[in-house]
Amino acid sequence: MPNWELKHCCKHEQIVFLATIGVCAVVILALWRTVLLLPFKLVTVFIHEASHAIACKLTCGHVEGIQVHADEGGTTQTRGGVYWFILPAGYLGSAFWGMVLVLASTKLLTARIAAGCLLVTLIVVLFVAKNWTLRGLCIGFVLFLAVVWILQETTKIKILRYIILFIGVMNSLFSVYDIYDDLISRRVHHSDAEKFAEVCPCPCTGVGWGIIWGLISFLFLCGATYLGLVILS
Repeated sequence: MPNWELKHCCKHEQIVFLATIGVCAVVILALWRTVLLLPFKLVTVFIHEASHAIACKLTCGHVEGIQVHADEGGTTQTRGGVYWFILPAGYLGSAFWGMVLVLASTKLLTARIAAGCLLVTLIVVLFVAKNWTLRGLCIGFVLFLAVVWILQETTKIKILRYIILFIGVMNSLFSVYDIYDDLISRRVHHSDAEKFAEVCPCPCTGVGWGIIWGLISFLFLCGATYLGLVILS
């Protein structure tokens, strides 16, 4: 059985890993409301909506369309499926994929695999996107990842792992921040958590579910950091 106990810390690669996560978090929070992060924020919105779509498919529903809007909003039109499973999948799915990307960044091979999967996903979504913001996002990020990959393979600029790590941290933080923004700093009554509170028989408000989902999302990031240190040990 695999041993997930962290026995050795902190070697050079582990220090670089922790420092990079810290730098990514500071940069993301400092530049959150600037246009510089807009393309990355739209990618996280896309992953959020794609997670809804995956949950719909897993529960035998039909995905009628996905949209990502320039104002950082997004919608996923579904028919059928298990509604109470689809609703939390956006936030929790975004946090889960953030964890996967953070872990993938620990090795060049897994970073390549993650970048390849993201490229294929964006190309597929390009042909089923329902609005031009999402189409433009797909085209732009395909070109961006292609350039990063070429630089990785042909020059001394080895940044693929750091780009994958940045996107992973972005997804993790976006999930937590979006829950806070929708449910605490300003009450959005059509948020996923508010809708979930309406269909779930549990006596919990939308804010309550948002806090629960936010804690789970933060734990995903903590878990990714710990497991990344284990992998690098």
